[in-house]
Amino acid sequence: MSMHTPGTPDIGRRLAADLARLSFEDLPPDVVQLTKLFTLDTLGVIGGAAKAPGMAELQAALTEWEANGTSTLLLSGRMANPVTAALANGAAAHSLDFDDQHDPARVHVFCVVLPAVLAALEAERKISGKDALAAIAVGVEVFCRLGLACYNSLGKGWHPTTALGTISAAAAVAKLYKLDAEKTLHAMALAFVQLSGTTQFIADGALAKRIGPGFAARSGVLAAQMARHGVTGPWRFLEGKAGLFELYERGEVRPEILSDGIGEIWRVRELSMKPYPCCRCVHTVIQIALDYRAEGITGAHIASGTIELSEVNRQIVGSPFDQGHHNPVVHAQFNAAYAFAAALTDGKVTIPTFTPGRIRAPDVAFGSLFETIAAADMEPTAVPPARVRLHLKDGRTLERTRWTMKGAPDEPMSEEEVFAKFRACLEHGFGTVPDDATALQEQVMRLDEAPTARDLIALFLRCRQNGRAA
Repeated sequence: MSMHTPGTPDIGRRLAADLARLSFEDLPPDVVQLTKLFTLDTLGVIGGAAKAPGMAELQAALTEWEANGTSTLLLSGRMANPVTAALANGAAAHSLDFDDQHDPARVHVFCVVLPAVLAALEAERKISGKDALAAIAVGVEVFCRLGLACYNSLGKGWHPTTALGTISAAAAVAKLYKLDAEKTLHAMALAFVQLSGTTQFIADGALAKRIGPGFAARSGVLAAQMARHGVTGPWRFLEGKAGLFELYERGEVRPEILSDGIGEIWRVRELSMKPYPCCRCVHTVIQIALDYRAEGITGAHIASGTIELSEVNRQIVGSPFDQGHHNPVVHAQFNAAYAFAAALTDGKVTIPTFTPGRIRAPDVAFGSLFETIAAADMEPTAVPPARVRLHLKDGRTLERTRWTMKGAPDEPMSEEEVFAKFRACLEHGFGTVPDDATALQEQVMRLDEAPTARDLIALFLRCRQNGRAA
């Protein structure tokens, strides 16, 4: 365990100076390509969320107070204040739990950074594709490094996507605004003042889970805007006695990660893309279920079962499967036993897997036969590993273990799989026709050539307006 010594000077100031020096020209070609792919993936996931529980209610709550604005609510096409747009679009990006994750840092990244950048650049109106990509890349870098530095944030009960995303979104928008080092410092500091985020919404199965990244995006945009106009924040927001490291992380941090190799080591290379629309902690369980299905095992064969995960994964997704849960969608998205049962039964896990009718169907009820425990041979904070042991009605016991996870850098999705997921999400949410999806895809993948990044939003809205579900 690394313990931070309060008062260690200038950590935040050094980070701000490092960020202010970075530009698009510092991004290696593969980092540019990955940033575009994850941008595409996130836009698809936002579109796929058009019918997600809580999204219509959130849009209504936010637009009741606003007649117009400079930035677009992507699910409705309404215009609003940039902070409102960042909130709505960030929530949409996370509402299906289909967005990317940095597995070791346990943060969902683009669902916060991209909505913040899009809301801010639309209000600016003259942001090039290269400047947008640089801002996104910087925000992603800060986010991943904060998650790695604050390595046990989730274990303390924080939702690090919401909490650390606030600071990261501010860094991204500060880069978009081309703020100097001092104002970048104050943007992140003002974001820290607004920091929040709790895993209680997971434990309670609340729709607030999907809104957390929206809160982070909103606060980051607001912080950068205030800093641009001269408002100051606590410059020791990381290292101070009441800063992030001590107040929130209780000294359990590795602060050197924030600056080591910045501009040379790019953490976007470590991001995982999700093949399944649910908590990343259950993805390996899904793969094991598909392996069992290929062997001919069905739910009818199972008398009982045990799912073994790392301790932190067990805390997040290890509750018993409850078909009568008052909020079945969030419950199922964070339930290893249901994920196993659905994958074994259907041979796939897609957006419709996490609808109330599917969750409450009789053929997945056997998920309640499973117990989820912490595995003694898995690192407590490890994300990928899982083991499933089945006790069959014929007396046999079967066991399978996987140590890697689909979509991670060591088992990545192909570009064609990314494109297919993008198209499927837009078709699910909007009924988008193939030509419109292709036009948006091509625009994203050429974003570094675009004189204005705002064309992305126009093409996204075309996907919505021309869709069969419009």
